[in-house]
Amino acid sequence: MPPFRSRVVVVVRCTIALLACISGASLGVAQTQDAGAVVPSLPCHFSRDTPPRPGPGCLLAHQELGALADGPVYWHIDTFKSQAAARSAQGSTGTIVADYGTVWLFTIAGEHWSAKGGTHIATIGPLPVRKAAAFSAEYIHSLFVPGMSAPIHKHSGPEAFYALDGDTCLEMPGGAQLGTGPGNRLIMPAGDPMLRMAVGTVPRRAFALILHDATLPATTRVNEWQPAGLCQARLGARGTAMVRP
Repeated sequence: MPPFRSRVVVVVRCTIALLACISGASLGVAQTQDAGAVVPSLPCHFSRDTPPRPGPGCLLAHQELGALADGPVYWHIDTFKSQAAARSAQGSTGTIVADYGTVWLFTIAGEHWSAKGGTHIATIGPLPVRKAAAFSAEYIHSLFVPGMSAPIHKHSGPEAFYALDGDTCLEMPGGAQLGTGPGNRLIMPAGDPMLRMAVGTVPRRAFALILHDATLPATTRVNEWQPAGLCQARLGARGTAMVRP
């Protein structure tokens, strides 16, 4: 048995560690619930053996882009048969992800940029970016069943959406945007509080891009604005499930 003094030191250290864990847990709750709290995007954890399930959006990739060229900015979406093929077409502002059984190349560039090879899926923009010395891009995986929504939040840069299928409803002060059917796309400007909800009759499989000033957090929670139920009204009597953005 260790000397009494050693046992006291061990007990004190364990007590301090326990208090630190409790404090950290309390802080974590505050960060995810308080208005103005930064909401970090959690990395995606799925594979062939654990396919994605409906629920909270997750971070597919984060890329530091540096300064963007002058002129309108667009989000280009292309698919490739392999990671190697995508890498051969990837530029300095391109990001490769694997999701929904496909290899995707996401690129931030001017309107007339085009990838070498692959299949072009969409060009979304122009994105209403604010001037900044450097930008970051966050690419989000989103799989919602009709009625699922995200807590009210806002972004420090524009958020663009591309849905492979399903319908998208975005409610913000002053109205709502609706995207329907495969390939629907929507853009939200920076700073506006929003509620995102899947509507329609089929699951919404989608991607989102948050293109923001690299010195600012991408997402923060909002409590001072409440939606008028414009997206909810499209669900009729269906219930809703809330998940984090």
